[in-house]
Amino acid sequence: MTTQEKEAAEPASKVDLPQEQGGGGEIPTFEVTLRVRRYDPEVSAEPRWDEWQLTMFGTDRVLDALHKVKWEIDGSLSFRRSCAHGICGSDAMRINGRNRLACKTLLKDLDLSKPVIVEAIKGLPCEKDLIVDMEPFFQSYREIMPFLMNDGHEPKRERYQSVEDRERFDDTTKCILCAACTSSCPVFWTDGQYFGPAAIVNAHRFIFDSRDDAGDLRLEILNDKEGVWRCRTTFNCTDACPRGIQVTKAIAEVKQAVLARAF
Repeated sequence: MTTQEKEAAEPASKVDLPQEQGGGGEIPTFEVTLRVRRYDPEVSAEPRWDEWQLTMFGTDRVLDALHKVKWEIDGSLSFRRSCAHGICGSDAMRINGRNRLACKTLLKDLDLSKPVIVEAIKGLPCEKDLIVDMEPFFQSYREIMPFLMNDGHEPKRERYQSVEDRERFDDTTKCILCAACTSSCPVFWTDGQYFGPAAIVNAHRFIFDSRDDAGDLRLEILNDKEGVWRCRTTFNCTDACPRGIQVTKAIAEVKQAVLARAF
């Protein structure tokens, strides 16, 4: 090939693919019926249901569908979201009757022959649409003192910990405080005083931390009629956790730790 021919040749990145190859990256679309339980106390004391027919892409999540409604159809739709990558935990909601993160739930993984039903999580006061008051949840979290407490002198360097000691509580460090586990618990639905799975999980994270000296204090707090003994081991919390934490197992280990100590 001559120099002129090379200069005239189209760069590989701009070469059109044959029609039969589907454009090289075309994302399929499909129709989705999104049904959302709405609540606005300034309009009515009773909730209502709104429904929209949406054209979505195969890579879209429930959060994308909610964004499409809010940005293109009804700007009054209210919900929480932040990172959109399953880290912040702010967009926990009930999707087809199960607690999930909207940003991690792909539409294509749901049964699209039926409407995708989205509601606020249960057990916490609904403020508007999919937004709930998280204060009762965080109050329980604060009560278990979710921070390291050590009675020794402040070290000049980090406190070393063996790999084995770290593995003892590794699972419960994954909590993102989304409240999916706590708001899936039937005990929490009926008893607002129960600490709830998330608070116990975060207590577990420090109770079994070899660097912490306040394990007995946390166990005493949880050895209460509204503490670990309210758990009925239904496994709803474990099923609901978007980070795969073995929540029921962690609660059982805290129960065992309480029994192993004399208060």
